[in-house]
Amino acid sequence: MSCFGLCCAALPFSASSDFAIDKNAGQPCPNLRADFRCGIHTGLRERGFRGCTVYDCFGAGQKVSRLTYGGRDWRQAPETAGQMFEVFLVMRQLHELLWYLHEAMAFPGTEKLQEPLMRLAEQTQALTVLRPEELLQLEVQVHRAEVNELLLQASEQARTAARAQLQPAPKRQKNYGRGADLIGAKLREADLRCLSLRGAYLIAADLSGADLRYADLIGADFRDTNLSGADLRGTLFLTQAQLQAAKGNSATLLPEGLTHPEHWL
Repeated sequence: MSCFGLCCAALPFSASSDFAIDKNAGQPCPNLRADFRCGIHTGLRERGFRGCTVYDCFGAGQKVSRLTYGGRDWRQAPETAGQMFEVFLVMRQLHELLWYLHEAMAFPGTEKLQEPLMRLAEQTQALTVLRPEELLQLEVQVHRAEVNELLLQASEQARTAARAQLQPAPKRQKNYGRGADLIGAKLREADLRCLSLRGAYLIAADLSGADLRYADLIGADFRDTNLSGADLRGTLFLTQAQLQAAKGNSATLLPEGLTHPEHWL
């Protein structure tokens, strides 16, 4: 097993529509087997653990397990458990930033930002190989703020380039702003092309048939969002985990590299 089930032990959750039970941080999930595999992996949704299906550590669990701690797990060395779980939380943030930076490098229209994007990606990569004690001393939020400023620039340039190419061109659109409250919003067949929906709360919103091409979706909350028949091609920063949280169907058009979740089909 390449990961020591860190997300299944380090993270807390509460009984809700996403989790069937309460679990404290640092407490291993009762479904975590001795080999660090999930005992109900194929039936997580049916057993009330939908939240597990929408979580993505971006490879941080494998990095901490195999590199940072050299393959020595927290069961073999229980004295390392608390530190390992804290390190995992830091590493997860760094790996998420790495994923976003590499995504931004591939956006059309961001050619002038390639050098700073690469520089920050290399800096972030270097942080991921620090020792546990050094990782816990990192001011991750300061680094995240620097990365986020550059990602904002990449998003603006990519969306500007897309507006110039799309036919028909997007009309003047409402600016929702970061973290917009769109819970339950009726946006069926809406033209949302090239908009920034960063951090938007789209919980249970109806986006069926909507055109979201080249919209910035970083951090958008897609829990129970209806994406049936929506066009998500070219969207910026969309993750597989966001799709896992949403509802959709075979008519939903996705960016290259992402797949229709099983529960859609």
